[in-house]
Amino acid sequence: MTRLMGSLLFGIGPADPLILSLMAAILLVVALIASYVPARRAAKVDPMVALRDE
Repeated sequence: MTRLMGSLLFGIGPADPLILSLMAAILLVVALIASYVPARRAAKVDPMVALRDE
């Protein structure tokens, strides 16, 4: 796997800890935003309206 990553990356190593931690942080932020937006929308709905609808 590291050979494949090494051929795709230019100027950085496939096991560079700074890049790996930066990418993990970016993925975490994207996941938090992707879950926050629908949760905020669902929190605006009145619970009684949601229960009556079902």
